[in-house]
Amino acid sequence: MKQWYHEDWRFKIEVLRVGTENKAEECRIGLEPGDVFKCAYATPAGFCPTSFIKIFPALEAVRCNGDLRYLGGSGPHRIEFVCPDGVVRFRVSGEQVTD
Repeated sequence: MKQWYHEDWRFKIEVLRVGTENKAEECRIGLEPGDVFKCAYATPAGFCPTSFIKIFPALEAVRCNGDLRYLGGSGPHRIEFVCPDGVVRFRVSGEQVTD
């Protein structure tokens, strides 16, 4: 694969909580609290594809200079969300690439 496009933003997705007992067995793909995924545009390796579908619109909003506080975020480029199954809680934060 040839990466030819320079992305202006990168994102960090952190697993905050899993289920009621915080165990990997409560998540279909085995995510655990403390797992961290980094990405720019593509779905990060090992990350839940259905959760990425849910979060992708927020990433696009940040890329277009949107403010995630209008969607309930704790900052202009930071928001928490729960996976579509209601099991895993994530925190997403965006950082503009300056190099």
